Amino acid sequence: MKSYIIRIELEHSNPLIWRKVIMPAGATFNMLHDIVQQTSNFQSGYPSEGYHLFEFELAEDGIRVTNDEEAYEEHQGFKKNKKMFAERLKNMEPQYRKFEEAYQERLSAVVRKPSGIKIDEFLEKHKELVYSYDFGDGWQFRIKLETIVDDYYFGFPTLLDGAETAPPEDVGGIPGFYDFLQIYRDQKHTEHKEMKDWADSQSFREYDPEWINRRLKSRMYKKTEWDKIHHDNYRIIEDKYRKA
Repeated sequence: MKSYIIRIELEHSNPLIWRKVIMPAGATFNMLHDIVQQTSNFQSGYPSEGYHLFEFELAEDGIRVTNDEEAYEEHQGFKKNKKMFAERLKNMEPQYRKFEEAYQERLSAVVRKPSGIKIDEFLEKHKELVYSYDFGDGWQFRIKLETIVDDYYFGFPTLLDGAETAPPEDVGGIPGFYDFLQIYRDQKHTEHKEMKDWADSQSFREYDPEWINRRLKSRMYKKTEWDKIHHDNYRIIEDKYRKA
């Protein structure tokens, strides 16, 4: 079936935290959100009902895809009160005008819910998408389309490659994450045990491809085409993308 090989990169991480994933076409933005979550240590993906807000900003298309209900309401309010916003901009002090223009431009973007819009058109057109998660910690991922293939027959995504351990929830952004790692990996540090206990409470784990792929199998959204897979009673014998 038609599938995408994508590369997910956590911006500002050093060394770069990245994952290469193959996924069937036809996924919603909510499914792509789940994939990023399940290839990391975050907890807002399936089966969770949501831990933090997230957004895909499709600026060239005038669209924001987000689970932020407040953003949806603000956009509806902007549409209903365009004259008021135009008047406010007209009367704005010059030193504040550029901020108001940026604010109104953001309000004017169409807000779509992530479960109601598919990624295909936008991923193929732009070749990459920007995903923002947890507006407090400020995580930003760049999702790049590497290849479109037609020889992947599983109905769920698969991790193909990657590097480096991903941050846990509520660690304090990139600076907080690297402070955390230093203490977590230093058993002689005076705060190591306390940090280890906190990490366990956050379900943190070091990069583990096999564990990630077990999680990703739960995100099935297409029918697996077993007649095109070399298997023995659904045990994979040989496949280009998945191990037995």
